[in-house]
Amino acid sequence: MLLPPSLDEMVPANHPVRVVDRVVDKIDIHPLISTYKGGGSSGYHPRMLLKVLIYGYLRNIYSSRQMEESLKENIYFMWLSGMNMPDHNTINRFRGKRLEGHLKDIFSAVVLLLAEEGHLSIKEVFVDGTKIEANANRYTFVWGKAIKTQKLKIKTQLESLWSYAQNVYNTELSEPETPDFTEISAEKVEETIRQINQKLKDKEIDPEVKKKLDYGAKHWPVNLRKYQTQQEILQERNSFSKTDCDATFMRTKEDHMKNGQLKPCYNWQFSTNNQFVVNYTLTQTTTDTSTLIEHLESHKEQYGNYPETATADSGYGSEENYQFLEEKEIEGFIKFSYFHKEQTRKFKEDIFRRENHYYNPELDCFYCPMGQKMQNIGQGKRKTTTGFEQKVSFYQAQNCQGCPLRWGCHKSKGERIIEVNHNLERHKQKARNMLLSEEGVAHRKRRPADVEATFGNIKQNKGFRRFSLRGKIKVEIETGLVVLAHNLSKIGA
Repeated sequence: MLLPPSLDEMVPANHPVRVVDRVVDKIDIHPLISTYKGGGSSGYHPRMLLKVLIYGYLRNIYSSRQMEESLKENIYFMWLSGMNMPDHNTINRFRGKRLEGHLKDIFSAVVLLLAEEGHLSIKEVFVDGTKIEANANRYTFVWGKAIKTQKLKIKTQLESLWSYAQNVYNTELSEPETPDFTEISAEKVEETIRQINQKLKDKEIDPEVKKKLDYGAKHWPVNLRKYQTQQEILQERNSFSKTDCDATFMRTKEDHMKNGQLKPCYNWQFSTNNQFVVNYTLTQTTTDTSTLIEHLESHKEQYGNYPETATADSGYGSEENYQFLEEKEIEGFIKFSYFHKEQTRKFKEDIFRRENHYYNPELDCFYCPMGQKMQNIGQGKRKTTTGFEQKVSFYQAQNCQGCPLRWGCHKSKGERIIEVNHNLERHKQKARNMLLSEEGVAHRKRRPADVEATFGNIKQNKGFRRFSLRGKIKVEIETGLVVLAHNLSKIGA
């Protein structure tokens, strides 16, 4: 050991650490470097820190303290960092603050590099989502329904107190007029209790009522201000966690199987090709249906164009999504609910199902199992939770009285009425034709082996089931590091 070997000699030529080093050296990170103002004591180069983070996630090391230890003990980390040894605070600040707004571009640059090398294609994607637990306490939940219930209780008790005061003071309290309790606020509660106390100050009142007035004056305005703040955090969601306000309580697949409790989670959306992650987005919604458009828009933002084809399961099969795919000229192989069920013999032979009623487009009418004409009796509109407007038509049978098939047709007292969304039916027929085509069958077979295998590798093989950071922005950074590490682990040096 008179001439000790260099670290480079101890790192195999085909080791994954060399892949990280080579790829990160090739991509442009000047937007990230430009955020450093310079001056002061010399710092660690952002390219080196980025390599350390990606390699750490590639090796299933997600803690900044464990990365700090590895930089002192692991020859691969030492070689990658050039014997630099930043502490865990430096690593954490770089991950949580410096990478904000830059990691998605770095990820896209790596994907484009891998596409140039022939590892993947960004034109054909397979989409799916999974739920990952947030770094939050499971018992710090705030529920939107609970807030509405508590506000309703306060409103009911306030109305009761006002009514009591009117009865005690006869009609004099009716001037000013009875307040409008449709919407209550902290200010309205304070003013109403003040008026009641002023009118009843010389009256003998029930001690319980006096106790409730004192309690209401002390607690109700405070609680209403708290509820207002919580509703601003909730927005359109049903719940959030107090320790990570951006996390929503969801039930994962494992929880469904074990009938477990709801956990604070994020809904992680993936696009993959050849088991490489092409795009990722993070949402706070519990279902996948409303995430597809945002996810495909993100793809265009990162790569300049929408993918040419998109394949997904029935969780994404909605009228809004089909309409978007048609308008953007994206070839979508996306199943709808009942797609597999309608292929069964039982479904096809069920004469009572609305889907099996014959429709005459010229007369705009359906025919029931008895051959009776069901005429159009009007149209209606409804909006989804995302604000998408749907148009539906209603068709009514002429006379169901005495029909021998009524026992299996419907149970309503009058004539049977069916509801039909013709635009959705058109999209479903188009999707049906594509899914049953030779190309569609090939896409359907490939989808689970492509995107679901990627989930399995990240969650099962790498053990990534819970985020380390808090807040949607920081969690998105961690998501990007995970998928970067996944992509680089699939290629050789």
